[in-house]
Amino acid sequence: MTGTTRSSEGLDDRRKRLLFRCWHRGTREMDMILGGFANAHIAKLSDAEITDLERLIELPDPDLYAALSGGVPLPAEYAKGIFARIKQSTESPRA
Repeated sequence: MTGTTRSSEGLDDRRKRLLFRCWHRGTREMDMILGGFANAHIAKLSDAEITDLERLIELPDPDLYAALSGGVPLPAEYAKGIFARIKQSTESPRA
């Protein structure tokens, strides 16, 4: 996979930029996690969730990846909301 599979057609400029930024993080792992989440949800996120995601992706990739993989907790102001949804989407279903 080389990037987004979702067209930005029909998205407002803010969501288009955010979709691009989620797919162009700097590390492939974060591209896949954030880009995949954005592909699936960007059109349906509320303005507050968009703002939350914009703030979240300002964090450095190593910190965000460590938090998503359970290694290091994020500061409280980042650990709820959209982060919780992204983390949940990365967890494998338990058999």
